[in-house]
Amino acid sequence: MILDRTIAPPVQPLARVTLPAADVLSLPNGARLHVLRNDAQPVVRLQVVFPAGKWYDPSAGVSLLAARLLLEGTATRTARQIADEVAFFGASLECEQGFDRATLTLYCLSRHLPQLMPLVQDVLTAPTFPETELALVKTRTIQNVRVERQKTSYLASESFSRHLFGPGYPYGVTFDESVFQDITSDQVRHFYQQHYNFAQAEIFLCGDVTNEHVALLTEQLGAPAGTLAKAAATVPPPSILAPQDYVTVDGSLQASLRIGRLWPASSHPQTHALQVLVKVLGGYFGSRLMKNIREDKGFTYGIYASVHPREHATSFVIGSDVNAANAPAAIEEIQKELRRLQEEPIPLTELQTVKNYMSGKFANELSTVFEQCDKYKNLVFYNLPASYYSDFVAQVQATNAATLQELAQQYLSSGSMVEVVSGPKW
Repeated sequence: MILDRTIAPPVQPLARVTLPAADVLSLPNGARLHVLRNDAQPVVRLQVVFPAGKWYDPSAGVSLLAARLLLEGTATRTARQIADEVAFFGASLECEQGFDRATLTLYCLSRHLPQLMPLVQDVLTAPTFPETELALVKTRTIQNVRVERQKTSYLASESFSRHLFGPGYPYGVTFDESVFQDITSDQVRHFYQQHYNFAQAEIFLCGDVTNEHVALLTEQLGAPAGTLAKAAATVPPPSILAPQDYVTVDGSLQASLRIGRLWPASSHPQTHALQVLVKVLGGYFGSRLMKNIREDKGFTYGIYASVHPREHATSFVIGSDVNAANAPAAIEEIQKELRRLQEEPIPLTELQTVKNYMSGKFANELSTVFEQCDKYKNLVFYNLPASYYSDFVAQVQATNAATLQELAQQYLSSGSMVEVVSGPKW
């Protein structure tokens, strides 16, 4: 029998998806330990998460330096010794600063976790923030930002955040080289003492986890003293700086577009329907923006629409890089697609394609215990109900064109958008 490749294979509806349950333990110092077990592979991931992101910066850049310097030396180990010990066990250890939190992440074979835990404890409890390493990290960071600021895409994203949230809002603060250069090791150390605090830590251990591993973490990470830090100062809500901005980049042949607005949080009762709406607009390769602006007009290699949830404010953004001469026409076509979603119901076949895509992608994103843990972390940090992801498939499939048209009328008006272009002078 010859396979007829002109006929698509049948699509099977995805059944209800349920995240594995996590065991949650309260440690003696106030930290919480979340354990997700899966012995499919002999590996584990340990993440220790602190409220130490950009949101808590006393001066722009302090939280970034604290995260980057955490692995640059302790009271008993140099940066080289830390790196060598991690490499000896074939492990990975890094600390990343985000908008809201800082995360120390260790990947290793499960049998090596006991040998690596003293190192993790040392890095978390006894960093020295050496002056030499501080100067090197500052220099590297400044050089990297200078390089990035030669790109229209970086400048457009930076200006978009500043204009959407306001320059005084933590998410809207942009990198200032002179302020960053003046940060002292004492400032970094004080920030570490205030925010890398085990009383406020969330610890996630997933993978091939044994009871012995849990007991070990409880002993070594439950012991460091934890005291509640002072409450963060009240921050006024985001305030749009201006609805439009143009960042001039002399000599550039390319223009970068960023168009978007503040968006409902993940806890919004229609959050899953809003995700469907964004997918239809620009959330996958067959989206309306891709078909119009890439395939039909040939203005770009790629264009996207996406939602960026954070703990204190969520944003929606349409982004693309186009030939500078085509930027006005590309913006006009984006606005046309926004209006079309408000004025016309989405055809049933298109809507079903998007629903199938979202359900399949969601199932694929749960294929490993690490991905499952990432979803679980969202429940913890965004205060979402335990049923948030188990309800996802059913609510996506139940979404109808009339609801999406109403949501488009409410949230996708071009007049409510901040519009930023970075490119050569028009």
